[in-house]
Amino acid sequence: MAKADGRQSIFITGAASGIGAETARLFQSRGWFCGLYDINEAGLQDVAAEIGAYNCHVAKLDVTKRDDWAAAMAGFSEATSGKMDVLFNNAGIGRHGWFEDIPPEEADLIVDINVKGVINGVYAALPLLKATKSARIVNTASTAGIVGSPRLAVYSATKFAVRGLTEALDVELSELDIRCTSLMPWFIDTPILDMGLTEGANVKMADEIRDQGQEVYPVSLAAETAWEAAHGKDIHYMAGKMAKRARFAARFMPGRIKKQITQGLPPRD
Repeated sequence: MAKADGRQSIFITGAASGIGAETARLFQSRGWFCGLYDINEAGLQDVAAEIGAYNCHVAKLDVTKRDDWAAAMAGFSEATSGKMDVLFNNAGIGRHGWFEDIPPEEADLIVDINVKGVINGVYAALPLLKATKSARIVNTASTAGIVGSPRLAVYSATKFAVRGLTEALDVELSELDIRCTSLMPWFIDTPILDMGLTEGANVKMADEIRDQGQEVYPVSLAAETAWEAAHGKDIHYMAGKMAKRARFAARFMPGRIKKQITQGLPPRD
């Protein structure tokens, strides 16, 4: 088993692709030891090969299963001598479409992964975080946690929940020398944007975003913002200029932003 050998360490869920994988690359390049966890074992092995086996601990993790969390924490603890500088609760899924077209079972899974998965992670990681000076939790939320996003209603609700949990825990855990922050990206070029309106659909969410003339930011921007969230003094870290504009508009011009969103919606079939 690879060992941290005194290096700072980060535990990353959803590490097989997208923001999680890019964050692992970035932190490892800056001397950190990375725990890589996902349900996609092949993707994990690819990322591990890229950053080097000496620099990471790898294990399959379904964030909805507490037994998986316990096993992953045990392995990470052994590799880091019982320390964890950052827990990066990044795993998440979404489903794009009108609310009534999303099967309830899929809505359940979005909630289970995006909300319960984060809560499970905090419970599982607390012993290691408490044992580490100036530890931090970084939760991946979204701009959809600032502005309610139609045709992403359940996803948006989960990200509002993550935002609220983050703010509460940042206060609650402060006396334990643990900060809690969130990463709140705009649309990032990751596999989650491959969501279609229907199973097997050729038109993906990314296509609609670009057709509307909206920005899709590179995953490297989200990873750099995750670095800031792991080190900075704020609570929420917006990834992308559009994310910052959305936060401003939601606070000071809610009527205007609702009108813009409504105008951008396609007609129902």
